[in-house]
Amino acid sequence: MQMDSRLLDDLARLIGGAMGTAQGARHEVEAALRRQLERVLARMELVGRDEFEAVKAMAAKARVEQEVLAERVARLEARLAELGQPPSSGA
Repeated sequence: MQMDSRLLDDLARLIGGAMGTAQGARHEVEAALRRQLERVLARMELVGRDEFEAVKAMAAKARVEQEVLAERVARLEARLAELGQPPSSGA
């Protein structure tokens, strides 16, 4: 019985040590992957969040201005069409 207890204790220590080693290896692999990913992303020349948000705001403003101008052109075209028609006969 005491032999079984020692065997179980030894197995528990062995498994605990292996888990600690595996966890350390996991952290090393994660760090290596993170460094590699950072290198790949740096080569892609991606824009930062601030620059993206600035361009997004500029695009939204340009869209609003374009819609205003489109409405203005439509009104001017309608006015030109009115002026191009012969005067209506009085009722």
